[in-house]
Amino acid sequence: MLREKLVRWNDRIGRRIKLSDLHILLAVAQSGSMAKAAIKLAVSHPVVSRSISDLEHTLGVQLLERNPRGVELTEFGKAMLNRSHAAFDELRQGVKDIEFLSDPTSGEVRIGTTPPLAASFVSVIIDRLSRSYPRIVFQVLTEGESHQTQRAALNERRVDLLMVRPWPDIADSQTSFEFLFDSPYVVAAGSNNPLVRRRRLTLAQLMDEPWALPAPDRAFGTFVVEVFRASGLDLPHATVVATDLEMRANLMRTGRYLSVVPQFWLQYPERDLLVRKLPVELPITAAPIGIVTLKNRRPSPVAQLFMQCAHEVAKPLAKKKP
Repeated sequence: MLREKLVRWNDRIGRRIKLSDLHILLAVAQSGSMAKAAIKLAVSHPVVSRSISDLEHTLGVQLLERNPRGVELTEFGKAMLNRSHAAFDELRQGVKDIEFLSDPTSGEVRIGTTPPLAASFVSVIIDRLSRSYPRIVFQVLTEGESHQTQRAALNERRVDLLMVRPWPDIADSQTSFEFLFDSPYVVAAGSNNPLVRRRRLTLAQLMDEPWALPAPDRAFGTFVVEVFRASGLDLPHATVVATDLEMRANLMRTGRYLSVVPQFWLQYPERDLLVRKLPVELPITAAPIGIVTLKNRRPSPVAQLFMQCAHEVAKPLAKKKP
């Protein structure tokens, strides 16, 4: 029976599915129409149509369906495309492995992370690794704060790894998480703010201060809302609402504004002497920082180098996991 199934696979599918057909299917899904896919691939419309038709005939199912806007994937098409991402990625990884074996001092690593981590901790890793391997290319993808967007980038193999907190939308049974360090969120102010000299403060005492806070409907903003709620407080009236951390940092450096920031941002790439942590104990503990990878995907040699360097850079901050 097993032999019969293998023969069926080789005869019906294994020898008949072409990578070029899968590539065309991916282009059609991304473009939303066969005509646009044809233009993108620099081929004729009949070539695209015939490729999709051959693929559907081989698989025995409909992969695309038409709608007023063009075409979209059926459930069968989505299933095929999900596996196609993995197939193309494995081929790409194979080429990268060969390149690394030919020249271990070169290669490429793609990192998905958040803007604050990219500007601080990740920058330190890149600087340290590039000194030993100057020909390595680093691609850093910071697609906002959406956990779903970050996880999609990992699933679609647009990044080799994520360096983030292991939120449920990102880290699950299909991924592996490597702990790097704990870094809570803190209330911070400019070093010339009089509150910096206080020995102890509570959130309640700071409600009337000028705040620069992230938008409450963004990923980090919802966390900040929960911090105040856990203290029995409403979110304070923010003088400035800005998702961009660098903008809030510049406002804090004036000495007038307070904000909530991740503690690692105050420490990397070097200690910010113009922004200080205030002696406020927050009621919610944030998740640790670590590396998220797909379980069924072996990181490339260059990605492994990056991960090793990340653990080295994190050593001063790393604490034993509870």
